[in-house]
Amino acid sequence: MTPLPEAGIPADEPGKATLGEHVLGQLQRLGAAVGLNEADTALYGQVLLDSLADSARRPLSLPPASPSFLSDDHTPVEFSLACTADAAPALRVLVEPGWAHEDMGASGRAGLEAIHAMAARWNFSTDQLDALHDLFLPTTAEGPLSLWYALDLRAGGVPGVKVYLNPAAAGPEHAAHTVQEALRRLGYDKAFAQLPPAAGYPFFALDLGSWESPRVKVYVKHPRMSADDACALGHASGAAAADIRHFFHAAAGTLPPSGELGDGTPRLLRRSALTCHSFTEGDSDPSGFTLHIPVRDYVRDDEEALDRATALLTRSGMDPAVLRRSLRALTQRQLTDGVGQIAYLALVYERNRQPRITAYLSSEAYLTRAPTEQYAQVGLLAAQRTQSALNSGRKTADHAIPHTAPKEVSWSRTASKL
Repeated sequence: MTPLPEAGIPADEPGKATLGEHVLGQLQRLGAAVGLNEADTALYGQVLLDSLADSARRPLSLPPASPSFLSDDHTPVEFSLACTADAAPALRVLVEPGWAHEDMGASGRAGLEAIHAMAARWNFSTDQLDALHDLFLPTTAEGPLSLWYALDLRAGGVPGVKVYLNPAAAGPEHAAHTVQEALRRLGYDKAFAQLPPAAGYPFFALDLGSWESPRVKVYVKHPRMSADDACALGHASGAAAADIRHFFHAAAGTLPPSGELGDGTPRLLRRSALTCHSFTEGDSDPSGFTLHIPVRDYVRDDEEALDRATALLTRSGMDPAVLRRSLRALTQRQLTDGVGQIAYLALVYERNRQPRITAYLSSEAYLTRAPTEQYAQVGLLAAQRTQSALNSGRKTADHAIPHTAPKEVSWSRTASKL
């Protein structure tokens, strides 16, 4: 059993904390866990609160303002740790700034306002985003999201900024055309032809601000993925097929102790895996490939998810200690008491860079998913789905990234209010 160390800050009395206090406290403790100084963490925390606007003051005793697609419990904030063998882990935070707006058009406008405020603060251009306004931010937008942003929290107080947009904003039937047209406008005329067949395009993402090689990224949904499928999808990235195969089986729990597979072909039949295909300026071929496995749907609880992440990090020469400290910074609960604190595990390849493993960490401001008592370890079985308690008309779909969607199995009010 993998014990979770005691949290350093006691929980507030239930019902007293606000959303802003909850996520800001988590960010402060996560910053300390990865070695960010207090000044940088305070600056990033203020940007986070500013972008959430009035909803940051919403008491946690009230239900979520809307059924955000960003996380299983509808918290509009998610954290992640990007780990490499030759550097300290990078802390990131993903935010839905228009969370309180149930209308997707209004949500998108609030998100765009938040990005423009960041551009003024950190002096970067939004020209690429503005050129895609009509495609992704129509007045009457559809879908479970409109605009999210992520901050790569760096020392010095100047982050990398990422923007995530919904290709199905004009309707899912137009998603492929929207992706193709967006790539064309940004100068990647041949890029769409390099993408694999897709069951859907959950996200279109842009790097804005301070990046060595800014990327345009397209996320692709793959129901019923097998390890062979994952290897075929990543072959153009230069990634070793053996590494992709091992990651798939280790993250999804289809790797028996012997290391040998049975006669059947394990496939992910619950929440779908995603791949991300990135392009950099002047390059029509993908410059990066990421495989996202929704680990929370293929484990009993977060202790098991942590064990899998620890094994993957250790095998890749990465120290899992920061991940353990980060879980302690997020919650006081025992890892065996819930599932979903570690939402996704991702294997990332980028040209001329060391491979990365990223763990996506849920805030759990509102709810913790109860442990999944029955799940398949080799032949993966489809999960039973239950209707979300929050149904305001937003459509649901599988989510990655950063990544969450259909609200599955059962829930319990065990999330800590830190």
